[in-house]
Amino acid sequence: MTLDRPGQRPTMLRTFTVLLFCIRLSLGMTSIVMQSQPELWIETNYPQAPWENITLWCKSPSRISSKFLLLKDKTQMTWIRPSSKTFQVSFPLGALTKYNAGLYRCCYWKETGWSEPSKVLELEAPGQLPKPIFWIQAETSPLPGCNVNILCHGWLQDLVFMLFKEGYAEPVDYQIPTGTVAIFSIANMTPESEGVYICRTHIQMLPTLWSEPSNPLKLIVADTFPKTWLLAQPSPVVQMGQHMSLWCRGPVDGVGLALYKKGEDKPLQLLDTASTDDDESFFLNNVTYSDAGVYSCLYLLSWKTSIRMTSHNTMELVVVDKPPKPSLSAWPSTVFKLGKAITLQCRVPHPVLEFSLEWEERATFQKFSVDGDFIISNAERKGTGTYSCSYRIEAHPNIWSHRSEPLRLMGPAATGFLTWNYVLNEAIRLSLFMQLVALLLVVLWIRWKCRRLRIREAWLLGTAQGVTMLFIVTVLFCCGLCNGVLTEETEIIMPTPKPELWAETNFPLAPWKNLTLWCRSPSGSTKEFVLLKDGTGWIATRPASEQVRAAFPLGALTQSHTGSYHCHSWEEMAVSEPSEALELVGTDMLPKPVISASPPIRGQKLQIRCKGWLAGMEFVLYKEGVQEPVQQLGAVGREAFFTIQRMEAKDQGNYSCRTHTEKRPFKWSEPSEPLELVIKEMYPKPFFKTWASPVVTPGARVTFNCSTPHQHMSFILYKDGSEIASSDRSWASPGASAAHFLIISVGAGDGGNYSCRYYDFAIWSEPSDPVELVVTEYYPQPTLLAQPGPVVLPGKNVTLRCQGAFPGMRFALLQEGNQVPLQFQSTSGNSADFLLHTVGAEDSGNYSCVYYETTMSNRGSHLSKPIMIWVTDTFPKPWLFAEPSSVVPVGKNVTLWCQGPVHGVGYILHKEREATSVQLWGSTSNDGAFPITNISGASIGRYSCCYHPDWTSPIKIQPSNTLELIVTGLLPKPSLLAQPGPIVAPGENMTFQCQGELPDSTFVLLKEGTQEPLEQQKPSGYRADFWMPAVRGEDSGIYSCVYYLDSAPFAASNHSDFLEIWVTDKPPKPSLSAWPSTMFKLGKDITLQCRGPLPGVEFVLEHDGEEAPQQFSEDGDFVINNVEGKGIGNYSCSYRLQAYPDIWSEPSDALELVGAAGPAAQECTVGNIVRSSLIVVVVVALGVVLAIEWKKWPRLRTRDSETDGRDQTIALEECNQEGEPGANTSSPSSVSQETSVELPVPI
Repeated sequence: MTLDRPGQRPTMLRTFTVLLFCIRLSLGMTSIVMQSQPELWIETNYPQAPWENITLWCKSPSRISSKFLLLKDKTQMTWIRPSSKTFQVSFPLGALTKYNAGLYRCCYWKETGWSEPSKVLELEAPGQLPKPIFWIQAETSPLPGCNVNILCHGWLQDLVFMLFKEGYAEPVDYQIPTGTVAIFSIANMTPESEGVYICRTHIQMLPTLWSEPSNPLKLIVADTFPKTWLLAQPSPVVQMGQHMSLWCRGPVDGVGLALYKKGEDKPLQLLDTASTDDDESFFLNNVTYSDAGVYSCLYLLSWKTSIRMTSHNTMELVVVDKPPKPSLSAWPSTVFKLGKAITLQCRVPHPVLEFSLEWEERATFQKFSVDGDFIISNAERKGTGTYSCSYRIEAHPNIWSHRSEPLRLMGPAATGFLTWNYVLNEAIRLSLFMQLVALLLVVLWIRWKCRRLRIREAWLLGTAQGVTMLFIVTVLFCCGLCNGVLTEETEIIMPTPKPELWAETNFPLAPWKNLTLWCRSPSGSTKEFVLLKDGTGWIATRPASEQVRAAFPLGALTQSHTGSYHCHSWEEMAVSEPSEALELVGTDMLPKPVISASPPIRGQKLQIRCKGWLAGMEFVLYKEGVQEPVQQLGAVGREAFFTIQRMEAKDQGNYSCRTHTEKRPFKWSEPSEPLELVIKEMYPKPFFKTWASPVVTPGARVTFNCSTPHQHMSFILYKDGSEIASSDRSWASPGASAAHFLIISVGAGDGGNYSCRYYDFAIWSEPSDPVELVVTEYYPQPTLLAQPGPVVLPGKNVTLRCQGAFPGMRFALLQEGNQVPLQFQSTSGNSADFLLHTVGAEDSGNYSCVYYETTMSNRGSHLSKPIMIWVTDTFPKPWLFAEPSSVVPVGKNVTLWCQGPVHGVGYILHKEREATSVQLWGSTSNDGAFPITNISGASIGRYSCCYHPDWTSPIKIQPSNTLELIVTGLLPKPSLLAQPGPIVAPGENMTFQCQGELPDSTFVLLKEGTQEPLEQQKPSGYRADFWMPAVRGEDSGIYSCVYYLDSAPFAASNHSDFLEIWVTDKPPKPSLSAWPSTMFKLGKDITLQCRGPLPGVEFVLEHDGEEAPQQFSEDGDFVINNVEGKGIGNYSCSYRLQAYPDIWSEPSDALELVGAAGPAAQECTVGNIVRSSLIVVVVVALGVVLAIEWKKWPRLRTRDSETDGRDQTIALEECNQEGEPGANTSSPSSVSQETSVELPVPI
């Protein structure tokens, strides 16, 4: 909505639609603040220029609070803790600049935490009043027709408030309230009062200064009362003779209610306004069968009105001697699986107290449940049988309902069939178990044999045990695989895609004079092609060309050429399926066409495909029994599609097709094989989709989901009309109603048109809607352009043109966030136009396109670059920034970047006080860069940029932010100080003082790593104070400042000296080093040097083991001597600021001093010499003792040899007696003698 005010460009951000159900709105002043929401407003001492000095006030509704928080742009700006609890505080902002402009809210502290924020205050740039907010305030007195209060909050006091309505140049109302809120009353709302309203404010003494328009508010007078709802207490199922109440309510208060029963014109009972306000209900006493029926309630109006009553929800009252029977179902099916349980679900449509489950085969069996779920297991086959359930309600806990219909549960043997999967699994498990038992027996036999033969080799037994363990692990793994045979997803084993076969000729009127057969493969890895005749004869082999095709010239047809032809494509390790068969029937006839169609469905459209092999032929469709052709189609390529718009019984029959040349005399082909169309009884078509987008890249994972509400179904997956996969999980899982087909890694030949069907014995479903799977990255990337441009007004049309590289392709348009392509289009050219009709806000987003060929597995191109479509009446605001910074030394280069979300649109750069644009950047570049080289004082100034569309458009253009370019190095540098110091604790306030050389200059505060200045001021003297409240850790960094003249000669100073700021509770730790080294020398001292990052500090040195600090120093140098060895040990140092003597830094890393000097070292050396001498004496003594003992050794050795020989002879004799139990034994003495003589055993 645009107002006729000069210089104003309001923006419609959003539209609120308020449905007024003829609500009477209060004329009096009502509270504009929610119970827990604070109030935010502005006060100023410059009534004619409020932006010169602004103070924000925040007021809590509770009148007491200990803390208040001010937020800017959803982040915390500052908070105030008053000395005593109060209800309002002020936040001084000072002069309004672009740095403190933004969105403001405030909160206050409650006992449970921060309150919800106030309404949002938007402060624009200096020179503008804040944008008001606009909403509707209503009471709860709904009467048709009356008064509406619209509230406008202007944030400042003593403003003039204007109410505007779309379509009217003059305001429809104005007010001058004493506060910050104006209340506009619209009396007696009628359809003429509908429309879009906004409000604006201006200063009383300055009527030319207007605020921005508020957000628009759209008022619509509804022509329908809202619905009522009806509830039965305690239940809609009631026993005869009981009492009950019907509770009727609706969102419209202040009106009566009437109770109606279906079949009766007059209301049964009435409730007036007073009764509804007291929350009364309709009562039914001593209910009988005549009270059963369908009830509803309507509003009871005491006045005439044209407002319609909507359809109301109804409630069915059931009167029984017993509650009606529930329903009983089984999940996942009524057939038990091995080791699986079944859940029986007992359900009724109203609340119950308890459910009961009975088992007919066991009279004593009974289970109870509150939610109606009963888990039945089939342990020892004791779960099969017939079950039923009942329930009771809370109103009549002693009366049980009628029983449900019986439900029979069957075991695996009761189903009447065994699946191959089940038999295969059990056979594998049994064979593995038998092999495991056999292997264990072999291991036990080996172990027993080794023990009997006294075989001591451990490796044999260990190897056998290792093989056994390996086999056990393998068995367990295989059993796990056997359990996983029936998976959730059926993997599609894609065959090598079959090639396409067609014929070409240079004699269109007599193709048989020179015929060439072409074979083309959708797979890029094809090496060669093979042409076969009649399925056996090898005609020729051709290598694949760059277009992955090969030609087989036949020349002029002869009788030897007649037959059926098809071709294969060969890859490295696979041969494709054969192509469709091309049949040559004679030397002067066209090839025989092929006819096909999907299963016909009664009442739906059917397409019959006729493939004719040669291009430029015409097609004719015949029906058996009809002499004349049913349909004829002109030359449309190598195939044609005949359409039967609505399939009925009369359309059933045998069909065939023929082709003929385009010009007379016609040359005809043989008729195709007949196609029988019979309408069969079918299930509804399944729901078929891909879990992700059907436009995929090679190697992606694709899952097709085919589902139906019917149970016990098997599924078939088709690609381009051919069956490629099936899922018969219905036999193993009787409750299945969906199948998932998986392509683990998509290849270039896996694209195509996929569909699915399900069947149950002899009945099939209709084919699903096809899904076009497109495999991208095969053809070059297309380009996508928006016409007339990427920014379009709501309600207008926009055309997206996708330009491809090849003709005859099919195009698809995609939108980010949508899995399914928005539109498809097939064209004979190389581009497609997609029309977005009457666009709205929901059409905004990123679009891209792709093109692909339909004859060769939907091989597609790369996705185009996305293009952003904006549905708005105003171009989005661009952003202007400088790189590397907007503060540049003289002679350097700088680049001004103008960037926005709209692509493909030019930008234009403006400089303040210059009539013409500085630079124009065309829409062909990728970004809006405006370089300025060898910068000088002439480049100083304020810059802005905006879009420069290259098409005529009524859409408004907004300027970007204002960027001030400052060129330094022309004036003396200022000085920069931080108060209270360079180290500040988090949450404290800080002030930077920048002192310049010239008065009335503009000062700018800079931070290293930030492109834009942090803040700028223009004080009256030589110094500017930059206040930073509640500093945080991210405020740490290196700061500097400059000053400049904003009038001729527009010169700026050099940077001040850099000042490093630390926001921390403790200053950073210092470093500690030793000079000349960390090792003491005799008579020499060591100097420890402690250094910190801040000036004006006092250092302290600490020694481990000593509680009090050892030394203090202002320069950080400490001299350490090693008298009596007391200098050795670990040292660390820290420091404190002289301005903050109570804050100490963290200690430095420890430094260890080692070595010795003086008398202590001499004493240590003497002790070491004495100890070394004693060690030498002990070693020499041990050597002497060993030498003496060695001389005695030969005699001991001889005596021991004799003794050991006798002992060993006795041991061998005992061993021989054990090994030969039948041998004669000898006396020990004789054995000893023999052994000592024959077997002398040396030591």
